[in-house]
Amino acid sequence: MKNKKTLSSWLTTGYLLIIRSEENFAEKSTIRFNYARLLLLAFVVVSVFFAICFYLATTILAKWYDPRHQQMETNRKLVSLSLKVDSMLVEMDNKDLYIDNLKLVLSGDTSMLETESDLRASEQQERVLSASEINSERLAPIDSIFRQRFESADSEILPVSSSIGSDLQDIYLFQPISGIISDKFNPKNNHYGTDVVAKKDEPVKCVADGTVILADWTQNDGYVIGIQHRSNLISVYKHNSELLKNVGSFVSAGEIISIIGNTGELTTGPHLHFELWHNGMPVDPEEFVAF
Repeated sequence: MKNKKTLSSWLTTGYLLIIRSEENFAEKSTIRFNYARLLLLAFVVVSVFFAICFYLATTILAKWYDPRHQQMETNRKLVSLSLKVDSMLVEMDNKDLYIDNLKLVLSGDTSMLETESDLRASEQQERVLSASEINSERLAPIDSIFRQRFESADSEILPVSSSIGSDLQDIYLFQPISGIISDKFNPKNNHYGTDVVAKKDEPVKCVADGTVILADWTQNDGYVIGIQHRSNLISVYKHNSELLKNVGSFVSAGEIISIIGNTGELTTGPHLHFELWHNGMPVDPEEFVAF
């Protein structure tokens, strides 16, 4: 009777693989093996293969095969975009506040100037202070400094040799209008620009490329247009009879933006009152423009 082989004997039974030459049947090499060694070798090969695949799937190939990696990458981009949008909104609010304050100063009304701290406080407390509630004792220190820059005669002028002159050396300013200077820049008398008398209905030109940030009527200065240029430079044109550009319009150097006039209560006749502001400080237009 033939004995049945057990699993142990089946795994441990040795085999010999002989490799011979096809020409003369000479023995080239022999390989001894059994099923246990073959199974162990197959297990090791499969384990290494799956380990390599798992490593690639979680690292290099994750963005193609792992949906969780794609979701994490999307979330990371969303967080980054959210932070950028938040920073841009804060920067826009600060710029809007600066432009609004500058408009009030140019129109001669400084009673409603706001500061960044005032804006944040009003948002947190969800209340707005009326103009009658704002007085000099309650203004923040930064607001007092802002007011002093525009109201103090001694601190308003910086010499051309200072940082203002160096910052504006690369900017060439066109002549806004051709005429005769009737009143020069004199901040001690609260005259922050240069008055130029010209022919009736003479067109007023933009001194440099920029964006219109102010185009409005004021009681004191009539039709006023203000343009933001690079290097924190702002040009202002007052007492116009007509404005030809709107807020937000981009204008090029030498482009006609208004018509000379005699509007407003603080005018002494048809002329252009031209101002230059750099970093919130008035500068003498004659130092940069050849009238």
